Amino acid sequence: MVKFNENYLNVKDSYLFSEIAKRVAAFEEANPDKKVIRLGIGDVTNPLSKAVINALEEGVKEMSKAETFKGYGPEQGYAFLRQAIKGYYQKRNVELDIDEVFISDGAKSDTGNITDMFSKDNTVLVPDPVYPVYVDTNTMNGRDIIFADATDENGFLPLPDPKVDADIIYICSPNNPTGAVYNKAQLKQWVDYALEKGAIILFDAAYERFITDETLPRSIYEIEGAKDCAVEFCSLSKTAGFTGTRCGYTIVPKNIKVTSSKGQDMYLNKMWLRRQSTKFNGVPYIVQKAAAAVFTEEGLKQADETLALYRKNAKIIASTLDEIGIKYYGGINSPYIWLKCPDNTDSWEFFDRLLNEAQVVGTPGAGFGKNGNNFFRLTSFNNEENTKEAMERLKKMLNK
Repeated sequence: MVKFNENYLNVKDSYLFSEIAKRVAAFEEANPDKKVIRLGIGDVTNPLSKAVINALEEGVKEMSKAETFKGYGPEQGYAFLRQAIKGYYQKRNVELDIDEVFISDGAKSDTGNITDMFSKDNTVLVPDPVYPVYVDTNTMNGRDIIFADATDENGFLPLPDPKVDADIIYICSPNNPTGAVYNKAQLKQWVDYALEKGAIILFDAAYERFITDETLPRSIYEIEGAKDCAVEFCSLSKTAGFTGTRCGYTIVPKNIKVTSSKGQDMYLNKMWLRRQSTKFNGVPYIVQKAAAAVFTEEGLKQADETLALYRKNAKIIASTLDEIGIKYYGGINSPYIWLKCPDNTDSWEFFDRLLNEAQVVGTPGAGFGKNGNNFFRLTSFNNEENTKEAMERLKKMLNK
């Protein structure tokens, strides 16, 4: 008789955002006359830029002609896009080999799929609160997971504890959900810890382009020693509005290796290439062509114009919270605002109140871990009009 992976019994029955969608759908069905404003899931609202659309259209035309048609592409991505990403890193004084760049359908997929590379008996360290995918994918594989407490006291930026032994370390900066950003000295502590322990850092840089403070690192490879211990994931979902188009990239340095139980050298870069060649057919050509347009001078300029709109929304939210005296993190160098629930309310209780009384949707902090229980995440990805209206509703609700 077939046996299922019983580790799935240890995964929560409902994914956080599925539960939110379920509650919102129930409210809308019962209240069809009320306008719900969504500041919850981190989906963008502005359209793709002109540079991206032009590249998509050009790609579609190429696919209509025999002489320019593309069939199966390289699983690791087309060279033109990988070269563009290499050049993007060079602008920040980070040198990559093109063979260290892998194109994917988004950071979410790869932060989960990378677990294929590691033995089940590795111990995984994640911050709490944390993006649920890090925990869920390792739970599905049956790994032991330990947590680094991210709290008010440490500004939601936990640092390594030398007494704790970990093999795989997840770091997200700018952080989802808290909006907190590590500085170079703090990331250097994590790199030094990983090198000392023989651990690997899985660094999620999906929100790196929201960083406007030039002193803050946008890539872990700005830190000395990181190419010996860190894999970096990034996405065009927020940078260029690719949430529905799907494209991201993962950097796997050639330096990272371990010695097997049989004394053989195992290089993570080669293993990841083998994994992708076996389990992934690559991102569509037209999408990669559009992604390459993002990294042109005009493409980055247009992307930044869109990001400026989201930054303005974040400022609107932050200013409102300042006005009504609610403590929060993020909003600067991040699209997320992580606020303390009024009167230390339970975050799901605050979610229901905000939905029912103000028709505004956010994300309960409890969905990201126990340290998020009395916190709440708002995003800046709606439009300016809706963001302003949502904040007026919040003020009215709390001033009753």
